Amino acid sequence: MSAEPASLDDLRLALAWDIADAAAFDGWSEAAVRDAATARGIDPDAAVFAFGEGPMAMIEAWARQVDARMLAALPPERLGAMKIRERIRSLVQARLDAVAGQKEALRRAQAIMARPRNMARAARIGWASADAMWRAAGDTATDYNHYTKRLTLGSIYAATLAVYVDDTSEDHAETRAFLDRRIEGIMKFETAKARLLRPGGDHFSPARLLGRLRYPAR
Repeated sequence: MSAEPASLDDLRLALAWDIADAAAFDGWSEAAVRDAATARGIDPDAAVFAFGEGPMAMIEAWARQVDARMLAALPPERLGAMKIRERIRSLVQARLDAVAGQKEALRRAQAIMARPRNMARAARIGWASADAMWRAAGDTATDYNHYTKRLTLGSIYAATLAVYVDDTSEDHAETRAFLDRRIEGIMKFETAKARLLRPGGDHFSPARLLGRLRYPAR
């Protein structure tokens, strides 16, 4: 039997991918955890304990492993040679490529995450994925843009996953086209937002408008 991971978090991450494979048959369940642990030579009871919070803990660990595979597929030196639009598209595509053999696990995960009691945690998982993508893309925003970018990309990623899971076109051409349209939309939005909020010049400035409302021109 292989050495046990050093912590419960390490154990969850070590088993996440194998659990997703098993989830295609057993669902995101204790049976999937036990199957994955046995296959990796890890004590099944310890694995069940590590995922005591249930399916959402399994899905969250899986999402973190998708983050890791995405970053491994697109190291900084490769992303650095791309324009921002292509960075975002490539990062989302890398995530899709990572789960290409786990569509049934993805479908089951989506159903679990959509349950009302799981929606808050599902939102946190989606936020973490969007944050990982923007950080990899080089985003350094710390103002409200930090939040709007992640909310927008998170919604695009979720919508793309919904298309991807049922896409039977060759090489997932329908998903790729859908993603390209959404990325085009987010880039246009960011450009328009930058113009709208740019201080000075002839562009609209909310701060300048508020100033005029407070101190009308005489």
